[in-house]
Amino acid sequence: MEINNENNPTNNPTPQQQFNNPQFQQYGGIQPIPNSTAVLVLGILSITTCICYGVIGLILGIIALYLASKAMAIYKANPNAYMLSSFNNLKAGKICAIIGLSLSTLYILCIIAYILILGAAFSALPWDDMFKSRPY
Repeated sequence: MEINNENNPTNNPTPQQQFNNPQFQQYGGIQPIPNSTAVLVLGILSITTCICYGVIGLILGIIALYLASKAMAIYKANPNAYMLSSFNNLKAGKICAIIGLSLSTLYILCIIAYILILGAAFSALPWDDMFKSRPY
């Protein structure tokens, strides 16, 4: 690839020249997918924060899945314009978000079941007999 550009004194290929190069296109495009790194970070954080009563992990997982769906639509519109590594980050972040969302939901359901079991156990106690037989 011969580069003759007076406006490019470093003799490096411009992004348009890189995009037109077939050898460069086999590795993907020249720009990252928007929010692909954010999706990965939020997906990982949704897994690590699922033990915070499930609420924080649930919120982060939902946000990550929303951003992943929007970024996937952008990628599918023009897949050759985006880097392959960015697409892999997007897929990994989406998988992490699904795992974090599932774990957070499971944790919330366990807490609800625990509260219901405790409520049933305390309602079965003979509270009236306990307070009547108190010697003052």
